[in-house]
Amino acid sequence: MTGMTTPAAHIVDAAAYAQAVEDAVQASAAYYTGGTSVLDDDAYDRLVRGVAAWEAAHPEDVLPESPTGKVAGGAVEGDVPHTVAMLSLDNVFSPEEFTAWAASLAGRVGHEAERYSVEPKLDGLAIAARYTGGRLTRLITRGDGTAGEDVTHAAGTVEGLPERLTEPVTVEVRGEVLMTTAQFEHANEVRTAHGGQPFANPRNAAAGTLRAKDRAYTVPMTFFGYGLLPLTDTEPGLAAALGEAAHSDLMARAAGLGVNTTAATAVPGVTADTVEDVLARVREIAALRPALPFGIDGIVVKADLAADQQAAGSGSRAPRWAIAYKLPAVEKITRLLEVEWNVGRTGIIAPRAVLAPVEIDGSTITYATLHNPADITRRDLRLGDHVMVHRAGDVIPRIEAPVAHLRTGAEQPIVFPEACPRCGSAIDTGEQRWRCENGRNCHLVASLSYAAGRDQLDIEGLGHTRVVQLVEAGLVADLADLFTLTREQLLGLDRMGETSTDKLLAALATAKGRPLARVLCALGVRGTGRSMSRRIARHFATMDHLRAADAEAIRRVDGIGTEKAPSIVAELAELAPLIDKLAAAGVNMTEPGATPPAPAAEETAEPAEPAQVGESPASAGGPLAGMTVVVTGAMTGPLEKLSRNEMNELVERAGGRSSSSVSRKTSLVVAGEGAGSKRAKAESLGVRLATPDEFAVLVADLIG
Repeated sequence: MTGMTTPAAHIVDAAAYAQAVEDAVQASAAYYTGGTSVLDDDAYDRLVRGVAAWEAAHPEDVLPESPTGKVAGGAVEGDVPHTVAMLSLDNVFSPEEFTAWAASLAGRVGHEAERYSVEPKLDGLAIAARYTGGRLTRLITRGDGTAGEDVTHAAGTVEGLPERLTEPVTVEVRGEVLMTTAQFEHANEVRTAHGGQPFANPRNAAAGTLRAKDRAYTVPMTFFGYGLLPLTDTEPGLAAALGEAAHSDLMARAAGLGVNTTAATAVPGVTADTVEDVLARVREIAALRPALPFGIDGIVVKADLAADQQAAGSGSRAPRWAIAYKLPAVEKITRLLEVEWNVGRTGIIAPRAVLAPVEIDGSTITYATLHNPADITRRDLRLGDHVMVHRAGDVIPRIEAPVAHLRTGAEQPIVFPEACPRCGSAIDTGEQRWRCENGRNCHLVASLSYAAGRDQLDIEGLGHTRVVQLVEAGLVADLADLFTLTREQLLGLDRMGETSTDKLLAALATAKGRPLARVLCALGVRGTGRSMSRRIARHFATMDHLRAADAEAIRRVDGIGTEKAPSIVAELAELAPLIDKLAAAGVNMTEPGATPPAPAAEETAEPAEPAQVGESPASAGGPLAGMTVVVTGAMTGPLEKLSRNEMNELVERAGGRSSSSVSRKTSLVVAGEGAGSKRAKAESLGVRLATPDEFAVLVADLIG
């Protein structure tokens, strides 16, 4: 990922150069004034690099309005002068380019930089916040670098920028205003509720919102500080201290004053002693990028020591002691060509966007998720729209919003289905996610294939082709029918000899004895998955106790909230005939080792040593008791044959709680071969790591 260089646009002559300059200036002006642009970040970067390449070959023909010599945002006029120029950063796109920059820095300073600071490059809008006597008095945009626009009116909506500092100092805090993913979703909900077009992405939303003065609504944004400098000469001691401080010390001082910085995030600013250390940190941040709750488009690397910064100096556009290491774009603009309506194994009717092919982060994207019809309506999507598509890491591509200012008038409304596109039955539109009224029976083959999978009932020999054969022969109409199949029925099917028949019957007999957690997972209760099915099974111990539980009782299971609990109750009621049929066929309905919850009247107000919700008493005292464990990468040694689901089951049998994401609450990460972003995040948070062999020793009694 980090070795990919953004290619430059190819400019063939002076006319093409002039057009490229005009296009870049217009795109920059549109973005910095209203948060809109006809170009996505990657296209803009390619264009500017093409302009720079042409100018390097034709220095005598450089146009004065060229973006290469201006501060980003320079198209925006401002009337508030900056006390110190607010410059942009030059970019590099690969380890080789960064290494070359570090060498040029060493040449300017006279020695290799003694230390680097390495921070995420936040994808927002740069501002300066002025504090007088510790009180916030003014917010100013970057503007043309020498003067910016006064946006103090927005101060009350920017989280992380305190109204008062913890000390009565007169300083300027510089940083980035952005919208987190959650804030962006909220902003679009509010904006569309007031009749506005949704923002294309969080960066555009922050840029437009920061300047808005006459809206009938306000939405929150977030500030992250990246600089601290004295504002006046009235405090010479403070000015001298800040002027001589290393960048990392300035950030610690800013945090101490109450300003939000990246220190409390999964990608805190760190220092590095060598180019190799910097590049290692770049790789770590790049790996963590998909899971961050805010957007980053690169990593900022600075000479950390003030003496090195002063020796390197600055140009008219950018400091020579800092560089932005840009990461591959995760957002691109393309066109929405069509919407497909697909039916899932539980009958959910899901829309999928068909896109004009676009390359994002090394992959060609032709489809993106659209969630549900309500989401399409809220985003005001239309066929033919230019749309902003987001993809990071292995995250499923999604459409953020239409790029409304690129509409031509030829776009057409998206037509919602009036009947199930698979079987023609009526559609239940009572919830945001529409569902065929035939439910699981609409896509019976998919439902049965899922139930027979390794992480559910693990029925060997019952693959997709065999399921199709059974359904088409009329032998199976639901999951329970699998367990009443006879030898004669199976022998009557094509390509089913005595050996394969006996093997399938033996596999079905084995599947009857699977624990309740596997049965629940095979049923595919909406709102639950493998992990949640295990927690529910361990909490209630038997299917009878689970079916007798109301929403309040189910809500006591770890991870089930007030919205999910009633839907699980309703789903179990809907599945009652199938569950009864499975039980009658001899399928197990209990969870080994789990104890049913005590009746409400018998529960004590303050149990002495309560187990975590979802744990049985047997597991609560295991070797992983009280621990949250994440498993990532390929297992080796004694654990080599275990699937991810079986590893998570092992964690929970040992008293722990399995999780799919790493956070500060994670106790242990089992990192196998090929562990990537989760291992990197664990290292950055200081979470304990274990190899598969080390973990096998911890749970040796449970794996024999």
